Amino acid sequence: MTRTLIRNANVVLPGDGFASASGRVEKRNIFIDHGKIIDVDASDQVTADRVVDADGLHLLPGVVDDQVHFREPGLTHKEDLSTASHACAAGGVTTFLEMPNTKPPAITVEGVRDKERIAAQKSLVNYGFYIGATPDNAAELARATDVPGIKIFIGSSTGNLLVDEQEALERIFAETTLPICAHCEDETTVRANSERLSPTNDLTDHSRIRDEKAAMIATKRATELAVRHRHRFHVLHVSTAAELIYLQDPSPYLTAEICLHHVFFNVEDYARLGSRIQMNPSIKTAADNAGLWQALIDDVIQVIATDHAPHTLEEKSQPYPASPSGLPAVENSLALMLNEVHRGRVQLPQIAHWMSDAPARVWGITGKGRIAEGYDADLVLVDLNEERLIEDEKQHTKTRWSPWHGERLTGWPVLTLVAGQSVWSVAEGFDESARGTKPHFDHSRGGFWATAEGIGGSPV
Repeated sequence: MTRTLIRNANVVLPGDGFASASGRVEKRNIFIDHGKIIDVDASDQVTADRVVDADGLHLLPGVVDDQVHFREPGLTHKEDLSTASHACAAGGVTTFLEMPNTKPPAITVEGVRDKERIAAQKSLVNYGFYIGATPDNAAELARATDVPGIKIFIGSSTGNLLVDEQEALERIFAETTLPICAHCEDETTVRANSERLSPTNDLTDHSRIRDEKAAMIATKRATELAVRHRHRFHVLHVSTAAELIYLQDPSPYLTAEICLHHVFFNVEDYARLGSRIQMNPSIKTAADNAGLWQALIDDVIQVIATDHAPHTLEEKSQPYPASPSGLPAVENSLALMLNEVHRGRVQLPQIAHWMSDAPARVWGITGKGRIAEGYDADLVLVDLNEERLIEDEKQHTKTRWSPWHGERLTGWPVLTLVAGQSVWSVAEGFDESARGTKPHFDHSRGGFWATAEGIGGSPV
């Protein structure tokens, strides 16, 4: 393992753990050995095999994206774990957590292990895989260990992954111990709206079918289950400001996230972007954009994720409703937020909290999410002054398109390290020999609200 010194970086250091803006930025030397951060205030004279001159640049913990769909196995014409992890590396994402709705779906422990074996061979960055809930696999979910958590589709699913009957949901919350996350859209409401508006080829009807009411009903139902059963629960991709009523009061059992498409796009953008922004949950209103952004600033929402879910442009170009929901985002998410720093809307410590520290703590990923001694050297060096244009043809995701095509952003990753190894740099490209590893998920730490001092690193 190479001993690395990152010299003269503006380092984003963690704060008190609950307030996203409490971190700080200080000029430091970071010393890395055997894939670990050994010293966050190292001497210029320390002996290193490699010295990275980071003068004028900022060093953040690598992004932990806790919601992606990387399509392998079964749907690899859209994406696979190699192309997706390349997109991660170029975007500063050093750990991803992937959803179970592949073909076959990961609804057994062995199914999860199969995906881990594929990732060990293909992924440039670290990986974890949720186990999926079905109406009748509570016993298998209870048997699962060393996975990030359980994913429930309360609406909007395929095959046997839909779980919307109350009895099945009660059983899952009562009989399992892993933290749970869910896609919250009420299936009954969605179907009733669809029947009311059918037949339709109007893409804007997608946001009328998957409306605020559908999100409200499902989020209320799931959060009530979590609190009543005292079971940790994470609300995925909150899409409406109305849902925030269920998250306003801090609870040791509840955390939540937003995805960037739900704060950067709204129904007015359908005319410009069409099915490129067709998503489940659907894009909502400008008022929802503003409400969700403020909830993030106010720490009502803890996590930013992408819900990276690529489809080919040919598939997306089909007339609605044949066009599938989902968009690629993992390689641009950090840059989109760095651009918000440039605009003066947020600060770097907030980004590190929402995109690195908080998701690591929610899912018990030890040694991740912070720049601190004993933590893994999963790091991203960024240039806050660099301008780049997002262009379809330059995307690393297999589908080679982005809903942000044509947007010019200021602030970009220039170097991504996984366990101290450079997996991508703007100067040298990808290290194709690099491989990430499966992190350790320690749910005994108690999740986000029990880990104000961080999820903890490995002994130095």
